[in-house]
Amino acid sequence: MMCEVESTLGLTGGDEWRIYGGHRLWHSPESKTRTYETDNKPVEWEETPDGIKTIQDVEVISKIKKEMDIRLDPGSSRVRIIHRLTNKWVWPLDLSVWSISAMAAGGKEVVPQSRHDTGLLPNRVISLWPYTSFRDSRVVWGDKYIILKHDPAIKHPFKIGLPNNDGWAAYFNRDCLFIKYYKHEMRAPYPDFGASYETYANDFMLEMETLSPLTLLKPDDCVEHIEKWSCLTKFPCPPATRKRLKKHLRIE
Repeated sequence: MMCEVESTLGLTGGDEWRIYGGHRLWHSPESKTRTYETDNKPVEWEETPDGIKTIQDVEVISKIKKEMDIRLDPGSSRVRIIHRLTNKWVWPLDLSVWSISAMAAGGKEVVPQSRHDTGLLPNRVISLWPYTSFRDSRVVWGDKYIILKHDPAIKHPFKIGLPNNDGWAAYFNRDCLFIKYYKHEMRAPYPDFGASYETYANDFMLEMETLSPLTLLKPDDCVEHIEKWSCLTKFPCPPATRKRLKKHLRIE
């Protein structure tokens, strides 16, 4: 289900930041210097009773220590990941835990729209990046769902963010359904104009990204962000219509 970038598989060392695919842990807001610090060294890991724990060296520039507890449900395909950032700097840092899953090409993503009845007030906000176009042929702006279809023939990037009140997003590909769950804090501040969920697409991958609320992290304090994953097999991609999508999509 996840993207593997063949040109970077197995490469380690060097001063160039590389996109490897798979799942990664970052911190938001995005910064050319802080976010793209090279992470080409192997990480430490240890086995736990129901999975593994990964531990990265403290980043040289940001002074952030990254850890992930990856826990597998022995009786199902469910995965629980605890993402943890620790501030090893000498002063507080304002950040959000940013969890990114790079999905394989050719699938279709479903992101729920807010359905809250707010009367005369707005109930939806969408963050747009400078390169994002409303006319992009990959996206369908439905009333209930935003549907983003990955197209390997389109190299131009696309990215949006939103406060995903429902706390889930799904990706259909290769007759499988991957669902990512997280908790959206209704009154908490989030980066990128209030986005707790973001998605990005280019020609070789589609990224499903969740974020924690912005936190002023004191020295030696840590912040956690939890995701739950589920993957169902023999699950063909439904058409982009509300009636059929509701029939096929089973949400917790």
